Amino acid sequence: MTDRIELMGCQIDNLTMEETLQTIEGFVNSGTHQQHVVVNVDKLVKASRDEDLRRIINECALINVDGMPVVWASRLLGKGLKERVAGVDLFEALMERSAEKAWRIYLLGAREEVVSGVKGLYERKYPGLIVAGYRNGYWKPDEEAAVVDQITAARADLLFVAISSPKKEQFLGRYQAQMKVPFAMGVGGTFDVAVGKVKRAPVWMQKSGLEWFYRFLQEPRRMFRRYFIDDMAFVWLFINEVARR
Repeated sequence: MTDRIELMGCQIDNLTMEETLQTIEGFVNSGTHQQHVVVNVDKLVKASRDEDLRRIINECALINVDGMPVVWASRLLGKGLKERVAGVDLFEALMERSAEKAWRIYLLGAREEVVSGVKGLYERKYPGLIVAGYRNGYWKPDEEAAVVDQITAARADLLFVAISSPKKEQFLGRYQAQMKVPFAMGVGGTFDVAVGKVKRAPVWMQKSGLEWFYRFLQEPRRMFRRYFIDDMAFVWLFINEVARR
């Protein structure tokens, strides 16, 4: 089902939300261990500077775009992506489908009160949802093996990882085969959004590609460098892609 394209050094699957869900269901039914990643402006910039991160992204079985600027760039380059598949929307859809299909899920990441809050919230929202386990995203290097053992023992079908990039991609790249989880997905700040700690932009801002600006307004001091310094490199990536073509 996948229609994979290459954009600024990263592979991307040109799928709609429903096609993405069908692909994930195939992964779960197969029992093989597959990794998912979403690519946005920030991830493309980091991948352009980090060969290991770029390799991990490109080796993932499923790669969606979460960011309208990347969708627009693909269309300007003649590689038109069908739509944005936002990580937070995919997470919500997978929680609903997990309850319907009796898939076992594991929640990993964020602070203890946040991840436990996500567990309680979705157990109430989708009766029948099986949360096989959960853990916060803070552990010391010598505790990592125990974290991996906990996830393995949970026998989850889906693993949602809410820790920062590139740490989550590296963690999954090292351990997913060992943990034997059919589908693993990095969800970034989705847990914080789910429990209301971080508000999501209005729909019109999401569709207009201004969700990043709404995020900046919420935490200007913390997000200024990312959006106005680091991510500006995306413009040069786009120009170089045009020149290369």
